[in-house]
Amino acid sequence: MARVSFTGNLKRHLACPPATVEATTVREALEAVFASNPPLRSYIVDDQGRLRRHVNVFVNTTMIADRARQSDAVGAADEIYVLQALSGG
Repeated sequence: MARVSFTGNLKRHLACPPATVEATTVREALEAVFASNPPLRSYIVDDQGRLRRHVNVFVNTTMIADRARQSDAVGAADEIYVLQALSGG
């Protein structure tokens, strides 16, 4: 089962512990996490289901290519990292 982890910055806003999910795509993995943590959805995706502009998702060390549908493949031993970019000056 794939493991989904979130950056500390997201954890400052709401509880989002790492989760182990069954999924074959990034979208399936995220949907599994959202099912058990609905408030997290609005931080990660917009109302169309696309990744928010300030969010990046990696499968292992590779940034996903499909930000709109998150159709990138996920294997049982993969680590999915959800990062929220920081800005400011």
